[in-house]
Amino acid sequence: MNGAFFAVHSGLEREGPGEPADVARAAEVLGLARDARILDAGCGPGADIAALLEAAPEGHVTARDTHAPFVARVSEAWAGDPRVAAEVASMTEPGGPFDLIWSAGALYNLGLRDGLGALRELVAEGGAIAFSHPCLFEPDPNFDPAEMWGDEPVGTKSDIADAVAATGWESLETWRLSDAAWERYYQPLEARCDALEREASDDLLAAIGASRAEIAAWRRWRRQTGYLLTVARAA
Repeated sequence: MNGAFFAVHSGLEREGPGEPADVARAAEVLGLARDARILDAGCGPGADIAALLEAAPEGHVTARDTHAPFVARVSEAWAGDPRVAAEVASMTEPGGPFDLIWSAGALYNLGLRDGLGALRELVAEGGAIAFSHPCLFEPDPNFDPAEMWGDEPVGTKSDIADAVAATGWESLETWRLSDAAWERYYQPLEARCDALEREASDDLLAAIGASRAEIAAWRRWRRQTGYLLTVARAA
C-alpha cells in the first residue's frame, strides 16, 4: 500500500496543508535572524524552502525526509544553491545546532511528545520550533476523528500545549491553518487522483479512495478539526 500511496502523492508541490504566509508569520513572531540555521524536518518535496529562505535570505536550510524521491526533488530544485542541503534522514538525526526547526505536519510520524523531545536536542541556545499538528478545535466533536485522522490520536489545543511544555519548550503563539492552506494541498491532490483513476490498479484505486475520503472528511468537519501551528522557543 505504501507504493500506491506514494504513486498518488508523486509530483505534488505540497505533501500537507500550508502556505508561505504561515512561514512568514512564524518568522515574525520569532524575530528570525537573516542568517538563521534552519532544519526543515520532514521536508517532503520542499514546498516551504523558498518561504524559509525568504525569511532568512542569508541563512541555511537543511531539508530532511526519509522518502528518497522527495529529497531528490529538493536536491534538483535547489542544485547549485549553497543555502540548501537535502538529506535522506530521520528528522531527529544528530546535527545542527539549528536556530529554527520547521516541521509542517510531520511530527505525528514520531509521536508528538517523542518528536518534540528529540528535536529539542537539536536547537541552539535560544533556538525555536514551529510545527503544525492535527488538532480538535472542539473538545467533544460530533464526529469520529478517525474519519479524518485514522488511527492517529488527536488531541485538543490544550493537549498540544501540554506536550510542548513537557518537552522543554515555551509556546509563544499558536494559530489554526486557514482553509486556503488546506485547499492549496487538497486541490492538486484531487487533480492527481482524477488523472490516475482512469487506468488504476486495485491497490492504486484503494489509495485514491483513501485520499478522497480524507478530503471529504476535512471539508465536512473543518470547523472542528484541522492543523494547529505552534511557535515555541527552547525553555
